Amino acid sequence: MAEKKHISFALLQILQEETDANHPLSANELMKRINRRLNLDIERRTIYSNIDILRQAGYDISDYSENGKGYWLKTRQFDKGEILLLCNAVHASHFISSEQSDALIKKLLGTLSTEERKQFTDNVYLPNHQKSANDTLFRNIEKISEAIAEKKKVSFTYLRYNAKKKLAPRRNEPYITEPRYIVYNDSRPYLISTSEKHPGFTHWRLDRMKDVRILDAPVRAFRKTDETEAYQYATGKLFMFTGEPEWVTFLCEERIMDQMIDIFGPDMRIMSTENGCFAARVSTTESGALFLAQQFLDAIEIVEPQHIRDRFRETLEKRLDSLK
Repeated sequence: MAEKKHISFALLQILQEETDANHPLSANELMKRINRRLNLDIERRTIYSNIDILRQAGYDISDYSENGKGYWLKTRQFDKGEILLLCNAVHASHFISSEQSDALIKKLLGTLSTEERKQFTDNVYLPNHQKSANDTLFRNIEKISEAIAEKKKVSFTYLRYNAKKKLAPRRNEPYITEPRYIVYNDSRPYLISTSEKHPGFTHWRLDRMKDVRILDAPVRAFRKTDETEAYQYATGKLFMFTGEPEWVTFLCEERIMDQMIDIFGPDMRIMSTENGCFAARVSTTESGALFLAQQFLDAIEIVEPQHIRDRFRETLEKRLDSLK
């Protein structure tokens, strides 16, 4: 038989798991549940006193006088809408493996009542077949974050898909780099790093890393100007293509304004608007500009620089020739 000092904890668990605004529990129902959980017979006044203890500890609990039905936990760590949004985001994220997604969603739903959980589990969600096959993402984030805080280098194996559509090491020996920042770009998490062997910054997909290890070797000192350059590097890498960023001007039809702001953010520089079109000037790489122009082929034109415009025309001409 459990001791009476466990009653408050058991009562809190019951309120968290079984109650919400539409499903309060009376004092008698709470007594029965305490008995089942702890094999302990208690009186109504014990329920009242332990609810007072929980209220004094900061828990917002409604009672019979407020709703005429019973008790329920009014305030939780996350609102129902926040949890359902997070669960949907986890389910939709390609870079989180199916196994990790299921485990994380289960933990998130565990903060809701039983009935509220059904609003996620009872709905129909299409299977996400684009889930990553690498299940080390969360450990990678932990290790990389720790290394950044301790200003230490890291080593890791970097993966890529082979002809059999299996993740395999890009090379036999591990990569060694100086971790600087974790960023999210193109709906994926990346590590922005530096290296003593190469100038500037490099980016790596966190969901493509394996066997991440923190080394004893410290990273080099990082200046304030380096922080600004790192931000410019991350924001200038459209779709995280490699290459040096440069200013590119696009002439776009207004119907793709939403998509352009989704990609470049509300600070995207609009040069002019007329005749149902707008000119946007953004910092990106040549590969990123070409990829974007191909995605919106019927609604976008590369105005400058001339060498990217020429490269795009050459690409289109080559594709047209292949269709003849």
